[in-house]
Amino acid sequence: MNKGVITITDAEFETEVLQAEQPVLVYFWASWCGPCQLMSPVMNLAAATYSDRLKVVKMEVDPNPVTVKQYQVEGVPALRLVKGDQLLESTEGVINKEKLLSLLDQHLNNN
Repeated sequence: MNKGVITITDAEFETEVLQAEQPVLVYFWASWCGPCQLMSPVMNLAAATYSDRLKVVKMEVDPNPVTVKQYQVEGVPALRLVKGDQLLESTEGVINKEKLLSLLDQHLNNN
């Protein structure tokens, strides 16, 4: 099991996210986004902490317009928690470690 954050593109989204057996946290980011730098350690923590029941992927917004539009990403950083084709949770902007872990606990402890 991969315990790290996986970088994906529009072309890989269906396979890596929609067909995943477990919920997937999709982290939308941009290289020019200062706040996104703050989120990277939090995403790594989430990937390590929940590796047994959550997949964490990151997608750069500029080269991947299809998924960005599909999930209505208005700003970065943005998070989408997806299980199959169902959107479980959606956030925009920086969130701290405690808020992210709390949000994930709500969804993952019910599975």
